[in-house]
Amino acid sequence: MHHHRILFDKYHPGYFGKVGTRYFHKLSNRFYCPSVNVERLWSMVPAEKVAEAGADKAPVVDVSQFGYFKVLGKGLLPDKPIVVKAKLISKIAEKKIKAAGGAVVLVA
Repeated sequence: MHHHRILFDKYHPGYFGKVGTRYFHKLSNRFYCPSVNVERLWSMVPAEKVAEAGADKAPVVDVSQFGYFKVLGKGLLPDKPIVVKAKLISKIAEKKIKAAGGAVVLVA
């Protein structure tokens, strides 16, 4: 099979051999962390809460009720305050929420 290996080394370099490290007994539920972006937070607020949201009243959004654990910072937030409850939050998302006048609450 020498000719076979030479052919593969010539036209498909890297086909033979090992790459990377293995993770023995990986439990995928320890790495389960669905995330949502900042741009989708206002779609989680009920319609009646959006209508009464102003400078003095900020709606509270618990993203874990929607099945998300982490809030990421992609997208733009309107300049309305919002209180976000989440298990994990990125620095960029926290900065954007606070710039809009809102607050972040970490939930265990």
